[in-house]
Amino acid sequence: MEKILEIISQTPLFQNLSEDDLKRMRRIAKDKFYNKGQTVFSEGDDGNGFYVVAAGKVKIYKVSLEGKEQILHIYGTGNPFGEVPVFSGEQFPANAQTLLKSHLLFFPRTAFTELIAKNPSLCLNMLAVLSMRLRQFTLQVENLSLKEVPGRLASYLLYLAQEQGIEDTVSLPISKGQLASLLGTIPETLSRILTKMTTSNLIEVSSGEITLLDPVGLEELSETGKL
Repeated sequence: MEKILEIISQTPLFQNLSEDDLKRMRRIAKDKFYNKGQTVFSEGDDGNGFYVVAAGKVKIYKVSLEGKEQILHIYGTGNPFGEVPVFSGEQFPANAQTLLKSHLLFFPRTAFTELIAKNPSLCLNMLAVLSMRLRQFTLQVENLSLKEVPGRLASYLLYLAQEQGIEDTVSLPISKGQLASLLGTIPETLSRILTKMTTSNLIEVSSGEITLLDPVGLEELSETGKL
């Protein structure tokens, strides 16, 4: 119970809530357990609530008419997902699937909106999270439509460094195949670009970790896309 409360308190949606409010959130949350590779929801399903990752990892993705998968986000412990339909009352706009064995907290739409009505802080937190998500989507659309793959990769590595709070070596939270999908390319192309960035002394790759040897060069690459 205490561990779950701690996870809830660290979730952006629920930051700065009182202990009593956190306990109310815990009471309405339903525990859901999934094996690796299980579908959480599919595009078009009714958005009857949202989720928070208590343990594990979840990918959010869409599939084109040709069957090509495009990963939109990957979320780990403490991250909420599927929030938009809570307010719109519409369907989930993408698919969600576990990448690892996962414990998710499901917050039903009706119970959550009732709590929001009684707690303005929750509403402000929700607006802040949705604004951040809109910014992430805007950057992703810009990267996929305007930048070449080397620029997308450089941008992602710099984003990881910022997210992980480090300057030199970042840990890849996903496989290279999943990273290729996230960047809108194929594994073979990604491997060639990683090799070229390594020979250009921009990065060094070693078993799931990438050392940023030249952050300034990566910044330039993220802007120009030219390698």
